[in-house]
Amino acid sequence: MQISILGCGWLGFPLGKQLVDENYSLKGSSTSAHKIHDLANAKITPYKLQLFEDGIMGDMDAFLSGSSVLIIDVPPGLRKNPELNFTKKIEKCIPYIENSGIKNIIFISSTSVFQDTEAIQTYTEEDTPNGTSEAGRQLYNCEKLLQENSNFSTTIIRFGGLISNDRHPVTMLSGKINLKNGDAPVNLIRREDCINLISKIIENDEFGTVFNAAYPEHPSKAEYYAKEAKSRNIKAPEYSQNQISRGKIISSVNLEKIGFDFEHGI
Repeated sequence: MQISILGCGWLGFPLGKQLVDENYSLKGSSTSAHKIHDLANAKITPYKLQLFEDGIMGDMDAFLSGSSVLIIDVPPGLRKNPELNFTKKIEKCIPYIENSGIKNIIFISSTSVFQDTEAIQTYTEEDTPNGTSEAGRQLYNCEKLLQENSNFSTTIIRFGGLISNDRHPVTMLSGKINLKNGDAPVNLIRREDCINLISKIIENDEFGTVFNAAYPEHPSKAEYYAKEAKSRNIKAPEYSQNQISRGKIISSVNLEKIGFDFEHGI
């Protein structure tokens, strides 16, 4: 089986390498010319592609040709450019997907589609996204855009905060003071589990559904980041005690239904 990964970045590149190890044929895209060499060395057929609101730069037809599954792992990029219309970028991909004949899509979304509240609500896949952030709103629009297209079957994966040994939020939070929402629960997942989940979805043909994906333990931010800072011998962040925390708990009910087991704690 051939698979195309649109966006071989922090998650997509190691995902591609694992899928190659599992004997899939891989095509991968990057916006960076220097990454093309890395993809080729990993036995991933490389394509330089870039999505814009008014079109796509690069040979999208060749990138999709012959693949059975397309994995869309493109970050919205709204932190750097709040005025960006990410939904339009994804919309521009759809005619190419339709023409390619690909029948199965995996769209990497985020738990930001759900709103943080003072009541600390628990969200399952049955809950309708209610996020008010621009990124959350646009990601949900993209989810609907893909799910409502009858030409292919789309699985949505809403990952919690992504962490790995070389990327952890405590390193950026270290030493900061008066942070908000210290009593809010964390919703995190390790990159290795993200990759294993995507592999399982492909192997078991779990298309046309939605998965929330966060590790099933949710300590408070203040507790969790204090522990993580201590383990790294760095200064713990300090959270304000004078504000009511807003947050949420992400429940991964559908992962239990397909028998997915988290192998890596947070």
